[in-house]
Amino acid sequence: MENAYLKPGIELWGGIECSLNRVQNSYMDQLDRSGHYTRDDDIERFAALGIKTMRYPVLWEKHCPDTSSHISWDYTTRRLNQLKEFGIDPIAGLVHHGSGPAYTNFFDGSFETGLAKYAEAVAKQFPWIKFYTPINEPLTTARFCGLYGHWYPHRKTDEDFLKILLSECRATVLAMKAIRQVNPDAKLVQTEDLGKTHGTPLLKYQASFENHRRWLSFDLLCGKVTRTHPLWKYLIFSGITKKELAFFQQNPCPPDVIGINHYVTSERYIDENYKKFPRHTWGGNKLHKYADVEAVRVSNNCVAGPYKLLKEAWERYKQPMAVTEVHLHCTREEQLRWFKTVWEAAIQLKEEGCQITAVTAWALLGSFDWNSLLTKPLGVYEAGLFDVRSVYPRATAISKMVQSLSKGKPFTHPVLEEEGWWKRPCRIQYFLSGYNESKLCMKSTSQPLLITGKTGTLGKAFARLCTTRGIHHHLLDRDELNITDGAQIEKIILQYRPWAIINAAGFVRVDDAETDAETCFLVNSLAPKQLAAACNKLGVKFVTFSSDLVFNGQKRNPYYESDKVSPINVYGQSKAQAEESVLLENPTSLIIRTSAFFGPWDQYNFVAIALHAFNNKMPFVAANDVTVSPTYVPDLVNTTLDLLLDEESGIWNLTNKGEISWSNFAEEVACRARIQKPTISSVPIAALNLAAPRPNYSVLKSEKGFDLPSLDNALERFFRDREILIV
Repeated sequence: MENAYLKPGIELWGGIECSLNRVQNSYMDQLDRSGHYTRDDDIERFAALGIKTMRYPVLWEKHCPDTSSHISWDYTTRRLNQLKEFGIDPIAGLVHHGSGPAYTNFFDGSFETGLAKYAEAVAKQFPWIKFYTPINEPLTTARFCGLYGHWYPHRKTDEDFLKILLSECRATVLAMKAIRQVNPDAKLVQTEDLGKTHGTPLLKYQASFENHRRWLSFDLLCGKVTRTHPLWKYLIFSGITKKELAFFQQNPCPPDVIGINHYVTSERYIDENYKKFPRHTWGGNKLHKYADVEAVRVSNNCVAGPYKLLKEAWERYKQPMAVTEVHLHCTREEQLRWFKTVWEAAIQLKEEGCQITAVTAWALLGSFDWNSLLTKPLGVYEAGLFDVRSVYPRATAISKMVQSLSKGKPFTHPVLEEEGWWKRPCRIQYFLSGYNESKLCMKSTSQPLLITGKTGTLGKAFARLCTTRGIHHHLLDRDELNITDGAQIEKIILQYRPWAIINAAGFVRVDDAETDAETCFLVNSLAPKQLAAACNKLGVKFVTFSSDLVFNGQKRNPYYESDKVSPINVYGQSKAQAEESVLLENPTSLIIRTSAFFGPWDQYNFVAIALHAFNNKMPFVAANDVTVSPTYVPDLVNTTLDLLLDEESGIWNLTNKGEISWSNFAEEVACRARIQKPTISSVPIAALNLAAPRPNYSVLKSEKGFDLPSLDNALERFFRDREILIV
């Protein structure tokens, strides 16, 4: 496959998540939430990726929100002209998971005629546009609107689902007809989410039905739904008339490009033994009750995967194809692995003679709230090629991968030598008979990540989550590596050939540092400096950690990365010195400043100690005049690994969003643990007689616009994760 990277004959396309769906009477606009409407430099940012074709929204609901005949094209004209200037062909998307403006309706013909009229206006305004997707994923949209009730008009019957699907497909036919009256050479790029249903022998009939249904939008547009179609009787029985179906036979509008959107969880598994599965997965038909789960989560290895699914599409239609969305909501290395999986599947198909023209890097700006299927504005964000949580969209590792591939160059990284989570044992939630874990186990030979601090909370957490994420690593203790010895550090680097080193070791006893400053500075200042210098010399990425205690607490609003450090204790001084010396020795180093971390895997943090006291009816003393921003260890570790893979550098403040006093934190922990009448002594910090002075306010926030989830959310997960460990 290596040589296939160079000239595969496959284009790289791009696309931004632009869903504008309706829930009840509210519209959820992804472009608004990603900030794209207000940033004039996004197109230039996309062009730098090397893409030459882009799925770009020209959304009906946005341009025609009411019945006024006037359409303001100013904003869209500017953006489309920018695409032209950068030599990027747009694929104009007119409806993206939408149901049309509020004055239209799927059931009275107004959706079809309205979209056709709007499509004609778009074509006249932009006659140079060659490619169109009038409606993105009509089958998926119809299921969510008419079968599951997630989106407007919130129906839940087969008839409503089919009526909506036919309305969308008729609208596509009429829209393309209107467009081609203006531009006869316009091409239809029709997208659909392609999955597959697997199941038990008893439910073979249901799986077969769903596997015919997945093609229905393409079949309708191609005029293939005739009396011999496997779903003809189902359509008629559900209330669709022969006249409605005849429309598509008389007006075939086959896609010029079959656009396949496929996600890791697109394939499903159904099982009549539903009680083996969580209640929320239970469903059924009129004959059987069954569980419906993600096939990748089942232990029987039934998943087809992108190569087989794309091949099925090619063999069915023999039309040019493109993968029109490649995206994964996961950690950074898994995003890289998923893109690699789809890219290599496309290359293999191309080599076998399939007309697969492109692979699309989707969600360039990430997406919001797909975990709730766009039903609730929860603010859950998934980064894409850019992370919009920063002040300016920040390029992630996926951007670098796409840039390399667009230039015909291979993209390599040691984490790509591991399988994605969808092929590792961690994928399995539902164990069926005949499962053999040995077939899925792997032994890595890739370059490792080195982690110092084998006995510490942070080092152990990194090792645990690297194992979960499939990142080959070695966790070293002080006997294996003396981090204050520059020569030994270089020797270890040459021995292990790591791609990065994470320094999770440190002198953490803040009060002891006042009487043992020499050891504190040796471990917290000299060691990071030595590690940074060796990594710089030998071309290895380096990460180390600093603290909120580099500040004196005189502010009464959060401290940012650029605020001047002014520590008031020895520990803080050692960390401040490390920050300066590390960046002098190695400017590409990543320094994570954090605060008061707590996690579910150790008993040596504030939350665990408080719980121990509460559960044993012991009094617990906490300061009421010290305000901090506690940090959940899994969030800290996962985000640090993502930033490392993105090749970020400099100082980053990472804490969970929010601020709280130590005494209020203890009260919150007791409340969530449902402790009855805990004995909490809320006192001034001076009453604790600590050896090291503490700043009264040391809340951290990132001026880089980067926040971890809220403290409330972190505490919720702490108790959930802790219960799982106890069980």
